[in-house]
Amino acid sequence: MLVRARHLLEMIRFSHTLFALPFAMLSAVMAWAANLQSSPPVAFRWQELAGIVACMVAARSAAMSFNRLADRELDARNPRTQNRHLPAGVLSTSGVVWFTILCAIGFMLATLLFLPNRLPLYAGVPVLLFLFGYSYTKRFTLLAHFWLGAALMLAPLAAWVALRAEVDSPPVLLGAAVLLWVAGFDILYACQDVDFDRAAGLHSIPARLGIPRALRVATGCHFGMLAALAAIPLVYESFGVIYYGGIAAIAALLAYEHWLVRPDDLTRVNRAFFQVNAVVSLGLFAIGAVDILV
Repeated sequence: MLVRARHLLEMIRFSHTLFALPFAMLSAVMAWAANLQSSPPVAFRWQELAGIVACMVAARSAAMSFNRLADRELDARNPRTQNRHLPAGVLSTSGVVWFTILCAIGFMLATLLFLPNRLPLYAGVPVLLFLFGYSYTKRFTLLAHFWLGAALMLAPLAAWVALRAEVDSPPVLLGAAVLLWVAGFDILYACQDVDFDRAAGLHSIPARLGIPRALRVATGCHFGMLAALAAIPLVYESFGVIYYGGIAAIAALLAYEHWLVRPDDLTRVNRAFFQVNAVVSLGLFAIGAVDILV
């Protein structure tokens, strides 16, 4: 059972929860600070923190395992992915189906931690359907990268709604930054599969535009991300000098990421994808939280 659990966590790349969870937590810190400044003040509740973490982990795990199910035949044909757990027979299809169902149920149960706010419960099924829908987008649109970005954009939006029962400008701008950030680095990652995507009739920006132009699109996405982040203090006054310093550091990291990935050298895509983006996500959360607390 321990070995199977390890394989399941490897299949969904559990460690990559770090990509979206810090943005949800930053939105939560922003919402908690706004609640304390409201009249009357709304106190922090530990069950809300547990709910955010549980919902994020369960929703992402369900979405990733569903993606592996949807793509198992494609993964078996792609030399880069043919050793993944389902194509290689390390995990059974039925086992992954049950894992997906259990994670989806866990997500729905976790939304109850936000009661008496019922919005997370009501939105639970539509959110899961939107997350699952991403797995099929590359079959019909080259905008699949932006669907993935929109899926992760839900993290800061959902955290804010769960804590304040409303949609407001700060989480919308943070969500827009997440959307553009994810779309940009997913375009970089998709450059590895240009030949396979074209042969299999799959859609992606690199497959349609070619790698050099796709890299320029990714650069544009990341400029848009920085613009969205820079606009947040205009609608959320708790951010100041520390936060702007963090944006400058993120700009430097993104520049490094794009320096690593070049049209004639894709060997460092994984380093750019996994290492740099984890630092961006965790770093922004740390700097934003510190700025609010200070």
